[in-house]
Amino acid sequence: MAIGYSRYLNVIYIIGDVLVLNLAFWGVSLITTPHAPRITDDLLIHFFYLNLLWLIILFIFRVTDFDRSKRAEEIIAGLTKNIFVYALVIVSLNYFLSGYIGSINYFYLKFLLFVLFLYVWRISMLGIFRFVRSRGMNYRRVVIVGHGHLANEIYYFFNKHPELGYRLLGVFHDLPEPESLPVSGRISDVEQFSLANSIDEIYCSSASASHEQIRQLVRFCDRNLIRFKFIPDFRGLLNRKVNIDFYEYIPVVSLRNEPLESFSNRFIKRLFDIVFSLSVIVLVISWLLPLMAIVIKLTSSGPVFFRQKRSGRKNIDFYCLKFRTMKVNSEADERQATRNDPRITPVGRILRRTNLDELPQFFNVILNQMSVVGPRPHMLRHTEEYSNMFDQFMVRHLIKPGITGWAQVNGYRGETSNPERMRKRVEHDVWYIENWSLFLDLKIIYLTVITMIFGDRNAV
Repeated sequence: MAIGYSRYLNVIYIIGDVLVLNLAFWGVSLITTPHAPRITDDLLIHFFYLNLLWLIILFIFRVTDFDRSKRAEEIIAGLTKNIFVYALVIVSLNYFLSGYIGSINYFYLKFLLFVLFLYVWRISMLGIFRFVRSRGMNYRRVVIVGHGHLANEIYYFFNKHPELGYRLLGVFHDLPEPESLPVSGRISDVEQFSLANSIDEIYCSSASASHEQIRQLVRFCDRNLIRFKFIPDFRGLLNRKVNIDFYEYIPVVSLRNEPLESFSNRFIKRLFDIVFSLSVIVLVISWLLPLMAIVIKLTSSGPVFFRQKRSGRKNIDFYCLKFRTMKVNSEADERQATRNDPRITPVGRILRRTNLDELPQFFNVILNQMSVVGPRPHMLRHTEEYSNMFDQFMVRHLIKPGITGWAQVNGYRGETSNPERMRKRVEHDVWYIENWSLFLDLKIIYLTVITMIFGDRNAV
């Protein structure tokens, strides 16, 4: 693909989606019907609505508009959300228009096949386009205006990610002394260079050009159909991903991106929590609980469960449930478990290493006190202590705590007596809050299961 073909990608995705949808439904019909399926008026109407609804969702939610800089998990998360909406709309139609789904044989099998094919199709296309772009095709010609930290960062970003399809052709600034970046000319040379090289986008650092130079560049870009990208300088104030909203023409910068501020995202996460937790309770805890109760009771005196007050969402405390892994002691609510802690029972050590001691927390999830994935809840005393040590610690309480989390699957589990490890745990928890997606939750659950199978060396 040469440059300029990106406008056709949406059409390719839409055609592919429709083909996948119809292939899934017709394919199952051909397999499950001993003779060729009859094409009736009702069947054609159903297929018409199935295709029309998916196309409407594509256009409303702009599922095919992919920013080149988006991470793969962000793209997959958006697709997952729209599959969920599509399923909800179809089920609603079946409720109000009786028999809409029921009249299609093997509907649920066909729908599941469509979802599977759709993921394979979209992920394959994403990989293909990134491979093509990494080989120097389907690219955008860009230049950077500016110098210093911001210019360096965007320069190295373009060179580090050839798969995104940006071809950097020049860097321009007015500094008299040499810079670490190769310089193509002064800011006054940008216009002529851009016209001569058919530049698609200009990235301008706010710290490196005067207001008049920026205004002139904006006017030039507008006249010549070049996209102007402004890089604001937040150094000394922020070093994080931010959102910029507009109240009419007033730009308002939000210091933190929080996907779970969206009602639809919270609804999806809560629905997933309920379905996943009920599945674990029915399929695992229902038979494991009696066995654990017998083993715990036989190996040490005391209750089967350990209840402890922990800090939850909005710093509201709740009783967190665990299988008891320690001998009954008066320090349980004050002193954290440490490696080779004599209070831990032999069975408790196994439960901790395999994360099985956390299983009762699925009941906390059902009670809406916790989520399957989120920052791990701390004892009340630790919340007070760490909130004074780490500036961002309380940010973790913007969402519900989790049974497992991004910090835990990255090795920051266990004792938190080391301040550096605790700081990294907080960083990972805040990153999770700012980058949540259903796909990320599934990834964390998968990594947690792997840890349960092979054990966790950080467990105590």
